[in-house]
Amino acid sequence: MMHPADLPDTISVFPLPGALLLPRSRLPLHIFEPRYLQMLDDALKTPQRLIGMVQPNPCQSSDDKLHMIGCAGRVTQFSETEDGRYLITLSGISRFRVRSEVEGFTPYRRCEVCWNGFERDLGRAEADQEFDRMRFLRLLERFFSAKQLSTDWETLKDADDELLVNSLSMLLDFDPEDKQALLEAPCLATRRETLVTLIEFALRGGSNEETLQ
Repeated sequence: MMHPADLPDTISVFPLPGALLLPRSRLPLHIFEPRYLQMLDDALKTPQRLIGMVQPNPCQSSDDKLHMIGCAGRVTQFSETEDGRYLITLSGISRFRVRSEVEGFTPYRRCEVCWNGFERDLGRAEADQEFDRMRFLRLLERFFSAKQLSTDWETLKDADDELLVNSLSMLLDFDPEDKQALLEAPCLATRRETLVTLIEFALRGGSNEETLQ
């Protein structure tokens, strides 16, 4: 487990729309662009092995603007293919707030970041005391049926609150801005409420009034 003092002031960032990493969760990535191969090589040379996942912000006038909040992950697994690509896993450590982008000579982007306000991310898994699991699973079953998705329902029933909510937040196909809202949720209960709202919205057909059956 990392401590606040272990977290660096500057990290490399990987702007990837729709890719969500949450604390204590794992995100598999396929790295093949030369600049991100260099980013990974440089990250592996550091004690923390951190890479920040952050989404581009479409609401900003400039195409290269980033959202202010991302999540840093530690490279915990990696393998190299015969043609020089990497398959890696990031384990979520803590969210961060972007202070400024660092100008430099690296082909990838780097940012000065602040970790204040996200101390809970470094602690134990959260519990959701108000979580009505059976009601949530019934809603999820309707959603999976409407989207023609399959899953291991026994595993979902047995999963811890945080693992269940965070895994679905990361895996389900929501718009990047919806993913950002899930990331920025201040606690697990708020993330679960946001997730329920997004699922219910999808079941209503998004902007349409007709409910999917």
